[in-house]
Amino acid sequence: MGKEQAPFATTGTRRTKTKEKTFLAVYLVFFTLYLFSTVKRSLWPSEVGIGRNESLCAQPSPLFPKVHGELWKELQDGFEKEEFQSKAVEWLAGAVKVPTEMFDDMGPVGEDPRWENRASFHEYLVKAFPLIHSSPLISIQKVNTYGLLYTWKGSDENLKPIIMAAHQDVVPVNPTTFESWTYPPYSGHFDGERIWGRGTNDDKSGLIGIFTAVETLLSQSFNLSRTIVFPFGFDEEGGGIQGAGELGKALLDIYGEDSFAFIIDEGGGFTEQFGTQFATPGIAEKGSLTVQLNIATPGGHSSVPPDHTSIGILSRLLVELENNPFDFALTRSSPLYAQLICFSAHAQTLPPSLRTNIRRSLSSDSALADLGKQVFSMSRLWKSMSGTTQAIDVIHGGVKSNALPEQAFALINHRIGIDSSSAVVEDRDTRLLLPLAEEFNLAFTAFGKSVFVPTGDEPAGKLDLEYLSTRRPLEPAPVTPLDSNAFGLLAGTIRSTFDTHRAVANRTFEDGNDGKQKEEIFVAPGMPTGNTDTRFYWKLSKNIFRYKHHHSASSAHTVDEFIELDSYLEMIRFYMTLILNSDEARDI
Repeated sequence: MGKEQAPFATTGTRRTKTKEKTFLAVYLVFFTLYLFSTVKRSLWPSEVGIGRNESLCAQPSPLFPKVHGELWKELQDGFEKEEFQSKAVEWLAGAVKVPTEMFDDMGPVGEDPRWENRASFHEYLVKAFPLIHSSPLISIQKVNTYGLLYTWKGSDENLKPIIMAAHQDVVPVNPTTFESWTYPPYSGHFDGERIWGRGTNDDKSGLIGIFTAVETLLSQSFNLSRTIVFPFGFDEEGGGIQGAGELGKALLDIYGEDSFAFIIDEGGGFTEQFGTQFATPGIAEKGSLTVQLNIATPGGHSSVPPDHTSIGILSRLLVELENNPFDFALTRSSPLYAQLICFSAHAQTLPPSLRTNIRRSLSSDSALADLGKQVFSMSRLWKSMSGTTQAIDVIHGGVKSNALPEQAFALINHRIGIDSSSAVVEDRDTRLLLPLAEEFNLAFTAFGKSVFVPTGDEPAGKLDLEYLSTRRPLEPAPVTPLDSNAFGLLAGTIRSTFDTHRAVANRTFEDGNDGKQKEEIFVAPGMPTGNTDTRFYWKLSKNIFRYKHHHSASSAHTVDEFIELDSYLEMIRFYMTLILNSDEARDI
């Protein structure tokens, strides 16, 4: 009997061990899943670039140069010296005095004489920055005559180069507004606190700020390890096709796809939001599509009018568009949502209801929808960031009061949401206007395709949707990942620049409790409202940042454009620190 029990005893032991192994395996699986989920929550998820735990919008430590630390410290003290500040003002003021205006109707380079002032600007750069233009390590290539491509050669070819971009051109000054300027728009006047004139904000301060940093580093015999490329377009304010468009092609031919560690161009700066300073480098751009809506109807004397003239029909179509705007929705993949998360984590005076709704939206779709409604009602800008927009900007029709208008047209500018496309916009405009084409018995063509052919009676006219001839559709830009080392380097540089600029000159603020306290800046992802020259550089890097470290109170493209000297000096400090930090980095 005992001998017969042995096999059962052995089997029981094996079963026990099997159960133990199974339990252990299950435990390990669940522990691994728990650990993975915990780690994943602590990282920046790819869809929003922020944490999902209580340490939301974690900030990198301020990043200071170490290898170049002694040089960097010497340079910081130099920023407060009158000699350096006077030279910085002189360089920017001189650039403003060259009116490199960009008009929408400018013809090809070589045919339109209005491009020629770019050559004068080039001459100014050579005169103003002798070290840059005499250094054996810096080469200069001109692309399409006026596009500038400077290359500062580094000693280590194993390091991916970086791009620091800006543009030479400015928007025109309306002659009728000259008398409204505090100082003449191309005077570059300095009043002791501000530099005035067209381009001081957009974007000659960026170009001259970069060159000021480079010239200063060269004056200290600084040797670069990582190559830096400086492409300066000359028609950004007109779409950039002849300038950055050609520069982008040249860069792609020379370096190939994904050949740069990161690209930085003009874009957002930093401002106080809800009682806290936030820097918002642009990580995405909306697309753009301008539609020309044409109506053609028979002419004749106004004394015998039809029920609807071309202008009347056009008006009805435009009302239909405005009565049916695109849907707007806040999504967890949008830069705005990531920005709101950062506000909830760091903003001092964020309304409690908004903070609560942001936190609830992390795990609740209904709360996310409620949050969207709340923020859209708070800010037209936030609403515009969250979908495709439409703006009827130009309308024209008729030639005389007693003649029926045979032609009428309007221009509708769409800014395409980052999760949409030009095809979606085209389809929506076509479907929305089709019923009216049928109602008015109009032969309807949209973007080269026949949509509706009237039957029976003679057509009342023609309706045609087409691209504006000078502006082809631009798709939304690829979104820059926020979990990259390049973004960490940028954010760390922003924070160290902010801290240093205030520490060197003892710039502080009152906190209402303990008196003078250190002010802090936080970095949150942003998205510019317009498009930059980076639209032509998408293939060159996955890390594209639209950011210019400034806090100027002036607006661009308007009367009395200016930049504060303090803001301009901080911008130069940022570019200089970024160059040094990038040169030391080995993980970007």
